[in-house]
Amino acid sequence: MKKVLFSIAFILCPLLLVGCSAETMVLLDEELSEVNISKSKGFGEMNEDVFLTFNDKKSLETFEKAITTAVKKTGKLDVSNPEFDIMVKYTSEKGALPTHALHLWLGMENEKSIFTYMMDESSYYTSPEMTNKLRKLILSDENS
Repeated sequence: MKKVLFSIAFILCPLLLVGCSAETMVLLDEELSEVNISKSKGFGEMNEDVFLTFNDKKSLETFEKAITTAVKKTGKLDVSNPEFDIMVKYTSEKGALPTHALHLWLGMENEKSIFTYMMDESSYYTSPEMTNKLRKLILSDENS
């Protein structure tokens, strides 16, 4: 009986792990050179009137981690217009790479934030810890 239970558990555990893996946002497998932020004009539009630019290593790492660890939530996005437009630029020796255009709904302290790709209504949620880091970057620079 123990062998049967062990066999069932051995087969089911990998299936459960695969089923529990969450889809996250992706960026190009290239080094980030700059993240630009502007006030959003609405979903599907990119405001090119940048009010914040980050190009220091620590800030770029924070943005990259916040974006690439944001987990996809199923269902339709049911929120107001985004607060911010995010433009992620890359360093490349091979020539120009596309800029990733994202929207951001910045959560309150200790709450989740929401990212979407500019032309996609799929929503990706950050952890509350990442929201706190994003708030420090965006709001402290926005008010200076």
